[in-house]
Amino acid sequence: MKIFTSLYDACLRWAKHKYASVYLAVLTFSESIFFPIPPDVMLAPMVLARPHKAWWLASLTSISSILGGVVGYLLGAYLYEPVVLPFIELMGYQAKFATITQYFVDYGVWIVFLAGFTPIPFKIFTVSAGMLSMAFLPFLFASAVGRSMRFFLVAGILYWGGEKMEHKIRQYVDIIGWVVIALIVLLIGYKQVS
Repeated sequence: MKIFTSLYDACLRWAKHKYASVYLAVLTFSESIFFPIPPDVMLAPMVLARPHKAWWLASLTSISSILGGVVGYLLGAYLYEPVVLPFIELMGYQAKFATITQYFVDYGVWIVFLAGFTPIPFKIFTVSAGMLSMAFLPFLFASAVGRSMRFFLVAGILYWGGEKMEHKIRQYVDIIGWVVIALIVLLIGYKQVS
């Protein structure tokens, strides 16, 4: 079943839309605060569709993510009790939040850099940094470096891989999609058992 190939082709079409850059900025900004879909999902096809704008798109994604991270930090710092805590309780994230709090104790600003660079949900760390009163400038610096490295790496790989990379992604996108879904199902099943 080639569901993911159709979605991939649709993403490439959307990436050529005249407002695609605005959508990318809004998605990236909101992902750093609350939105569950990572910006790479939109950045990758946009770089493939417009390789001449790869570095501009990576810059836009980085800046939008950093600004969203600042808003997440401010939410954690000033609206934790009335806004963030009820959401954490509603979603049943108390244990995850306690684990992340311990990461901040153990690793300090390095955890923000790591969360910014890896696929770990960045929003959790932006809000946590504010809630834990992490110094703002180190938070901002770690966010800027981690997020920029990630998005420029994605853009660079796709820029230099070019059309060859696009064909490889399209060739394996269904396999990758079904593997990701299987991993999610296994993870949910594991969480239910433990």
